[in-house]
Amino acid sequence: MDATPFPNDLVQTQRDWTTTYQALAAPHPASNTALRRQLLRLSVRLWWDPRLHSRPAARAALRARIRTLSGTADPG
Repeated sequence: MDATPFPNDLVQTQRDWTTTYQALAAPHPASNTALRRQLLRLSVRLWWDPRLHSRPAARAALRARIRTLSGTADPG
């Protein structure tokens, strides 16, 4: 059982952030501006989420959870 459960919407938002970050970090992304805007929207959503706001440990735990689910390194 997971010691730090997160709601599905929060997990999905972090997963989308990670996917967008990786797409933007790729050489010559196809839609640089659209990816940057999407990353900004997702970043704001994560930053101001009341479950994470001013809780660095919860942010780190969420990123670790996404790393565990995806099996990849965390970009941020």
